[in-house]
Amino acid sequence: MEHLEISTRSRCEMVNITAELRALVHSKAADGRWQSGALALFCPHTTCGLTVNEGADPDVKRDMLAFFSQLAPEHGDYRHAEGNSDAHIKATLHGPSLLLLVEKGELCLGTWQSVYLCEGDGPRRRTLWLQWLKAEE
Repeated sequence: MEHLEISTRSRCEMVNITAELRALVHSKAADGRWQSGALALFCPHTTCGLTVNEGADPDVKRDMLAFFSQLAPEHGDYRHAEGNSDAHIKATLHGPSLLLLVEKGELCLGTWQSVYLCEGDGPRRRTLWLQWLKAEE
Protein backbone atom coordinates (compact mmCIF):
# COMPACT_ATOMS: atom_id res chain seq x y z
CA MET A 1 0.00 0.00 0.00
CA GLU A 2 1.15 3.52 -0.82
CA HIS A 3 0.48 6.67 1.22
CA LEU A 4 0.00 10.23 0.07
CA GLU A 5 0.47 13.07 2.58
CA ILE A 6 -1.58 16.23 2.04
CA SER A 7 -1.38 19.44 4.07
CA THR A 8 -4.50 21.57 4.18
CA ARG A 9 -4.35 25.29 4.90
CA SER A 10 -7.87 26.27 5.95
CA ARG A 11 -10.86 24.86 7.79
CA CYS A 12 -12.82 24.01 4.65
CA GLU A 13 -11.09 23.64 1.31
CA MET A 14 -10.79 21.42 -1.71
CA VAL A 15 -7.19 20.46 -2.43
CA ASN A 16 -6.51 19.39 -6.00
CA ILE A 17 -4.35 16.24 -5.70
CA THR A 18 -4.44 15.26 -9.38
CA ALA A 19 -0.81 16.22 -10.08
CA GLU A 20 0.44 14.18 -7.12
CA LEU A 21 -1.58 11.15 -8.23
CA ARG A 22 -0.38 11.45 -11.83
CA ALA A 23 3.23 11.71 -10.65
CA LEU A 24 2.84 8.60 -8.49
CA VAL A 25 1.24 6.61 -11.33
CA HIS A 26 3.96 7.74 -13.76
CA SER A 27 6.76 6.77 -11.37
CA LYS A 28 5.25 3.31 -10.80
CA ALA A 29 4.59 2.85 -14.53
CA ALA A 30 8.18 3.86 -15.36
CA ASP A 31 9.52 0.89 -13.42
CA GLY A 32 6.95 -1.42 -15.06
CA ARG A 33 4.65 -1.93 -12.07
CA TRP A 34 1.52 0.15 -12.68
CA GLN A 35 0.49 -0.14 -16.32
CA SER A 36 -3.22 -0.96 -16.52
CA GLY A 37 -5.63 -1.41 -13.66
CA ALA A 38 -7.21 0.74 -11.01
CA LEU A 39 -5.97 2.89 -8.19
CA ALA A 40 -8.11 2.70 -5.06
CA LEU A 41 -7.90 5.78 -2.82
CA PHE A 42 -9.14 5.74 0.76
CA CYS A 43 -9.29 8.63 3.22
CA PRO A 44 -9.07 7.25 6.80
CA HIS A 45 -10.28 10.50 8.38
CA THR A 46 -13.83 11.25 9.51
CA THR A 47 -13.76 14.98 8.75
CA CYS A 48 -12.56 15.00 5.14
CA GLY A 49 -13.37 13.06 1.99
CA LEU A 50 -12.62 12.63 -1.69
CA THR A 51 -14.33 13.64 -4.91
CA VAL A 52 -13.78 14.04 -8.64
CA ASN A 53 -15.04 17.25 -10.21
CA GLU A 54 -14.09 20.04 -12.58
CA GLY A 55 -10.57 21.36 -12.17
CA ALA A 56 -10.45 24.04 -14.89
CA ASP A 57 -12.75 26.74 -13.54
CA PRO A 58 -11.98 27.79 -9.92
CA ASP A 59 -15.56 29.04 -9.54
CA VAL A 60 -16.77 25.42 -9.46
CA LYS A 61 -14.67 24.75 -6.37
CA ARG A 62 -15.83 28.02 -4.79
CA ASP A 63 -19.47 27.19 -5.53
CA MET A 64 -19.13 23.71 -4.06
CA LEU A 65 -17.52 24.99 -0.87
CA ALA A 66 -20.23 27.66 -0.52
CA PHE A 67 -22.98 25.07 -1.08
CA PHE A 68 -21.60 22.60 1.46
CA SER A 69 -21.09 25.39 4.01
CA GLN A 70 -24.71 26.43 3.55
CA LEU A 71 -25.95 22.83 3.71
CA ALA A 72 -23.92 22.06 6.84
CA PRO A 73 -22.96 25.36 8.51
CA GLU A 74 -20.08 25.39 10.98
CA HIS A 75 -22.32 26.60 13.80
CA GLY A 76 -25.53 24.61 13.49
CA ASP A 77 -27.80 22.82 15.95
CA TYR A 78 -25.27 20.07 16.70
CA ARG A 79 -24.67 18.06 19.87
CA HIS A 80 -21.23 16.67 19.01
CA ALA A 81 -18.95 18.31 21.60
CA GLU A 82 -15.82 18.69 19.46
CA GLY A 83 -17.28 21.53 17.39
CA ASN A 84 -16.73 19.86 14.03
CA SER A 85 -20.10 18.25 13.32
CA ASP A 86 -20.36 20.10 10.03
CA ALA A 87 -17.09 18.48 8.92
CA HIS A 88 -18.42 15.01 9.71
CA ILE A 89 -21.55 15.71 7.66
CA LYS A 90 -19.54 17.07 4.71
CA ALA A 91 -17.19 14.06 4.81
CA THR A 92 -20.18 11.74 4.59
CA LEU A 93 -21.51 13.65 1.58
CA HIS A 94 -18.15 13.46 -0.22
CA GLY A 95 -17.38 9.89 0.78
CA PRO A 96 -14.12 8.31 1.92
CA SER A 97 -12.99 6.57 -1.26
CA LEU A 98 -12.50 6.72 -5.01
CA LEU A 99 -11.58 4.17 -7.66
CA LEU A 100 -9.57 5.66 -10.52
CA LEU A 101 -8.78 3.82 -13.73
CA VAL A 102 -5.25 3.63 -15.12
CA GLU A 103 -4.47 2.61 -18.71
CA LYS A 104 -0.96 2.30 -20.16
CA GLY A 105 0.53 4.08 -17.17
CA GLU A 106 -1.83 7.08 -17.39
CA LEU A 107 -4.52 8.14 -14.95
CA CYS A 108 -7.85 8.10 -16.83
CA LEU A 109 -9.83 11.26 -16.15
CA GLY A 110 -12.18 13.28 -18.32
CA THR A 111 -10.91 16.45 -19.97
CA TRP A 112 -12.04 18.76 -17.17
CA GLN A 113 -11.86 16.35 -14.24
CA SER A 114 -9.57 16.65 -11.23
CA VAL A 115 -9.30 14.68 -7.99
CA TYR A 116 -9.85 16.56 -4.74
CA LEU A 117 -9.33 15.99 -1.05
CA CYS A 118 -12.23 17.84 0.58
CA GLU A 119 -11.15 19.20 3.96
CA GLY A 120 -13.80 20.03 6.55
CA ASP A 121 -11.81 20.48 9.75
CA GLY A 122 -8.46 21.95 8.87
CA PRO A 123 -5.84 23.02 8.68
CA ARG A 124 -4.40 19.54 9.12
CA ARG A 125 -1.94 17.02 7.76
CA ARG A 126 -3.91 14.24 6.05
CA THR A 127 -2.83 10.81 4.86
CA LEU A 128 -4.50 8.98 1.99
CA TRP A 129 -4.10 5.25 1.50
CA LEU A 130 -3.61 4.08 -2.10
CA GLN A 131 -3.89 0.49 -3.27
CA TRP A 132 -2.98 -0.67 -6.78
CA LEU A 133 -5.40 -3.14 -8.39
CA LYS A 134 -3.79 -4.76 -11.42
CA ALA A 135 -5.96 -5.53 -14.45
CA GLU A 136 -6.23 -9.13 -15.53
CA GLU A 137 -4.36 -9.89 -18.73
